[in-house]
Amino acid sequence: MKYSIFGGNLPAVTITLDRGESIYTQSGGMTWMTENIIMETNMKGGLFKGLGRMLTGESVFMATYTSQADGAEITLASSFPGSIIAVDIDKSDIIIQKNAFLCAQPTVELSMYVNKSIGSGFFGGEGFILQKLSGRGLAFFEIDGACCEKELAPGEIIKVNTGNVAAFEKNVNFEIEKVKGVKNILFGGEGLFLTRLAGPGKVWLQTMTMPSFVERIIPFLPVTKND
Repeated sequence: MKYSIFGGNLPAVTITLDRGESIYTQSGGMTWMTENIIMETNMKGGLFKGLGRMLTGESVFMATYTSQADGAEITLASSFPGSIIAVDIDKSDIIIQKNAFLCAQPTVELSMYVNKSIGSGFFGGEGFILQKLSGRGLAFFEIDGACCEKELAPGEIIKVNTGNVAAFEKNVNFEIEKVKGVKNILFGGEGLFLTRLAGPGKVWLQTMTMPSFVERIIPFLPVTKND
């Protein structure tokens, strides 16, 4: 399997499949493909896992695309301006934000991940329900804005504005801490809480979030006045 990510800030990924190779994505996720690929729609994992995916923002039904010849191509596009990230699921499960999953090989399992930390669930920017990628194989997810990938050493800590954490390996410690100082809280512009990530493990940070993007453009939207 080969792939090419293109499109800059409006990214898409073209995946080249040999005969018998497959990828799966949520229903309706395909943008275009060559004619030598067949599609099979199913609930992948059964009703329970399908409902779990629905809670993370994905569809209950998934579509599996399988190549019937060498060199078949399928393209999937991001749903929002940002970046598409390719990851090889091997050494560690990866936790990603809701709605981030794009596609993966069938050997990669997409499931619901429940954030057990009360503070992180309420104030971490993503809530209690996240997505988990496990198993082995290649997977793709999308993030908002540009991506900064960091490898944290054991005990190394990075503090991130809530919502700017796109993904992290499962062994990374994810906690929320309160911003110190009344002036910092009132005038610092960062809110009450920061996300604290502690290594070891890899994290993926995003330079923007969809809620902040929407907040910025709302003042410029036309307002309809009723007579």
